[in-house]
Amino acid sequence: QVELVESGGGLVQAGGSLRLSCAASGSFFSINNMGWYRQAAGKERESVALSTGSGVTNYTDSVKGRFTISRDNAKNTVDLQMNSLKPEDTAVYYCNARIRRRSWGMFRDYWGQGTQVTVSS
Repeated sequence: QVELVESGGGLVQAGGSLRLSCAASGSFFSINNMGWYRQAAGKERESVALSTGSGVTNYTDSVKGRFTISRDNAKNTVDLQMNSLKPEDTAVYYCNARIRRRSWGMFRDYWGQGTQVTVSS
């Protein structure tokens, strides 16, 4: 069983900061990509930030310069530092990890339960 557990969401005023954390636990062989997605009310889920297995990071244009993704491979965690938050950042944020449970297995996507981030104007 593999589980992604998120923490750190909440309510913040525009211009403020929040830090989201996600930890992968359970039995697995390796993790490739880890990242954060978000889904605002009435919209599709979108990728926010990605950290690849080789250490490359990518961000959606709307958060570049404001959000930073960081990863600790020893602890199987990925964080998202969100600064200069805007009301349009309001969404449910989901942690994602591409995990291979066995050395001979295929990678598959796992998702956290989601954490609400609300930015008031």
